Parts: sequence; structure tokens; C-alpha cells
Amino acid sequence: MAAGGRRASAPPAGRPRLAAITMVRNEAAMLPRWVDHYSRQCSGPGSLVVIDDHTTDGSTDDLPCPVIRIPSFIHRQFEPARLGMVSHIASGLLESYDAVVFTDADEFLVADPDRYGTLCDLVAGKPEVRVFGAMGLNVVHHVGHEPPLDPSRPILAQRRLAKFVPLMCKPAMKKVHSQWTSASHGLRNTTWTIDPDLFMFHAKFADRDALHQAAENRRAGVELEKRPRKTSWKLGGDSMVSLLEGITKKVDLEGLAPFQPTPGQLDGIVREEEENVFRARGGRQVQAMRQAPMVLVPERFRDLV
Repeated sequence: MAAGGRRASAPPAGRPRLAAITMVRNEAAMLPRWVDHYSRQCSGPGSLVVIDDHTTDGSTDDLPCPVIRIPSFIHRQFEPARLGMVSHIASGLLESYDAVVFTDADEFLVADPDRYGTLCDLVAGKPEVRVFGAMGLNVVHHVGHEPPLDPSRPILAQRRLAKFVPLMCKPAMKKVHSQWTSASHGLRNTTWTIDPDLFMFHAKFADRDALHQAAENRRAGVELEKRPRKTSWKLGGDSMVSLLEGITKKVDLEGLAPFQPTPGQLDGIVREEEENVFRARGGRQVQAMRQAPMVLVPERFRDLV
């Protein structure tokens, strides 16, 4: 039963039931947006699970959804332990739900609104699909031209720029019990493809000041708790802000086009990395943010995230 005595809402007859999971620590800026977004996209707030990894900023208090507060991991390093926990919770939820979403608090899945109303509609419209891989777009704050994010307004109503990042094309929604691996960029024992109707808007770079704070929090986790060192987590706030300011310094909006994937862009991104591990491949996030072309967020998503 959800916080406040609520249960997950029953879907209309014949409609899929969809749950969503995230794991957070001190995500005051993005967690309210995550809860609101997936409450609308899935089966109501009672179908969401927030795993609280030692939050101290109060952002997991009084949420309208279940919150699991966990102690420190003791048997494995952070990343395999995190994915093991999330994968087991997802498998449990699949006993009651037709599909489960797993994203970070700053990752927002959206079905193409020209074809589907919600994620539940996408699942209903493609009953043969077992794993939905998302097209990963990093939303970009045009520093000096766009103000800080207003928490009362949709992100995409305030941001126009993005970069398509193949590595961020995650298997974020699934109907099967396969375990997420490779920082949730892959699945074990299950092949999957990227669905051209499923977008994931990653808001890590959507606000300069929030990026600085998040990077500082993650670097502290690396230094104090030996969290993943081979990722951008090891970079501090100044480095990440410098990256953001550098890629937006000379943007020519007139020369940009809305993101429109082609089959050639999506083919070959998902590969078998090791035996029975299938994951999205591409340049690491910092490299991709420097090198990938800038695109515009399609206007049809403006009020959806």
C-alpha cells in the first residue's frame, strides 16, 4: 500500500498496468518532477517505488508513493548491488504489473505523442515487445540565453536544445525478469532494440546550477564511499559546468533542426558486450556531449516533461 493508504489505481479493463522505480539521494530538484511525470504516465502514484539511498535533504519525505529507505550495501560494490536490488524489486512488481520502468530521477520516458498518449498506451500498442529501449536525448541548458529552470513549469517548455547520446539509449521499460546491468545501460540474458516511438529526456544538463550541485554530490559519493570511478561521477561541479558552457557558447539556433531519428542512427547501438549481456554502446557521456551535434527538442514534447 502506498504512503497515505493509497493503492495503485486499477487500469481500465484491458489496459496494461505499469510501475516505475527510481533510486535517489538528495534529488530535491528532480524527484518531484519524476513522481508527477510517472504518476501520469504509469498507473498512478501508488504504482511508483522510490528507493531512498541515505537522502538528507528531506526530498523523500511525504511523497504520495511508497518509499523504501535502505542501509548501506555490504556484500558488493555500489553499482552491482544497486542494480541487483532494483532488478529484484522489478521482478516482484512484474507479479502484479504488466511492465516496469527503471530510470534515474532526472530521466523522463515519453512515448511519441503523435502515436501514443502515455507509456501505458505504448505498452498496449506493442504487445509483442518484451523490452522497450529508449532514444536518449540529453536536454541542454543554453547558458546565457535561458534562465534557470522554473520548478512550476515543464522542463521542455523552458529548454530547446538537446544532444542525442547513443550510450543513453537504455532498456528502461521491460516486461521480463532479466537483470539490468552496466549502470542500467544493458540487460543480462535478453536481447533488445531501441524503439523509435520511445524517447528519454535526460535532464542532467538542463540547468547549470543544478548540474553543479548534482556533480558535487556524486563526486562526494566517489570519494567517500568508493562509488563508480570510471564514469563522469568522478568529475566535480566546476568541470561539468565548464563542459556545459563550452558546448553552448556558440550555438546557431537558425542552423539546428528538431531531432528526427533515422534507422541508421539506431542500428548497431545495442550490442552483445560480453556473453549474454546486451547493452547500448557509444562514446561516454562527457565525450558525447562534446562531439555529438546539437539538435532541437521537437515542439510536440514541449508540455510533456
